Amino acid sequence: MGRWLLFASLCIIWGSSFVLMKLSLFDALGAPLLSPWQVGALRIGTAGLVLLPYAFRAFRQMQKRQLQWVMITGLLGSFFPAFLFCLAETQLDSAITGMLNAFTPICVLLVGAVVYAQRIPPQQVLGVALGFFGCLVLFLAQNAGTYGNWGAGGYVLLATVCYGLNVNMVKHHLADVPALSIAAVAFVFLIPPAFTILWVTGFFRLPLLTSPYVLAMGSAALLGVAGTALGSVIFYRLVKTAGSVFASLVTYGIPFVALGWGLVYGEAVSALQVLGLAVILAGVYFANRPHRA
Repeated sequence: MGRWLLFASLCIIWGSSFVLMKLSLFDALGAPLLSPWQVGALRIGTAGLVLLPYAFRAFRQMQKRQLQWVMITGLLGSFFPAFLFCLAETQLDSAITGMLNAFTPICVLLVGAVVYAQRIPPQQVLGVALGFFGCLVLFLAQNAGTYGNWGAGGYVLLATVCYGLNVNMVKHHLADVPALSIAAVAFVFLIPPAFTILWVTGFFRLPLLTSPYVLAMGSAALLGVAGTALGSVIFYRLVKTAGSVFASLVTYGIPFVALGWGLVYGEAVSALQVLGLAVILAGVYFANRPHRA
């Protein structure tokens, strides 16, 4: 039951992250506010500041070998994806971005098989395939049959490759390091580059005390505290307790949250979208059935 509670929490936190990105990037009329680089840097910097009190003790307890992997996991699991998703959302709806994020479990399985020579049970392959198909149905339904902007979609796919590498690295190289320690040390290392990006992009010269920018910064800060700091701790915990594939399947829950936000904003839910969600649930079920030798 514990792993399902973590699973549901991550679905809500990360599913809402895409809406927060959009609120940081654009105002109510669709005019640009913060740049993708500024939103990503605020997200990473805020998460690092929140986790700073936990980093000092964790840093002293880690071995040099572990610190190297933690720095890499910070880049692949948080830093690069934070900017890639924001770049994508300048051209894609937040719901579509969340749906495309469901490529992550496929990347996790491929990296595990290719890099770490993991054996993939047939029912796990079936589960991931069903989940992917369900997300594809949702994507087509949301776009009314169009293909959207594939360049922006490429940013999301590249982010899922980063996630696939990161999940497997945590499982194989940081299995004995507490989840909070991984997140705290990784994000503290990322504070200097995050604030450097803010400085270089002219963030501190913006009219930050005006209401549109206050809302944008608040959304980005919430994104960092909840979507990045808290979400990362929960995710690393889930990888350790339930396995990398199960943890990566949290991305299949994101479309549920995305559609929920759509209902809040008055969007219609079609029968095709409901079908897509049902297929995703079937994928999560098959991917997590106990494997029999």
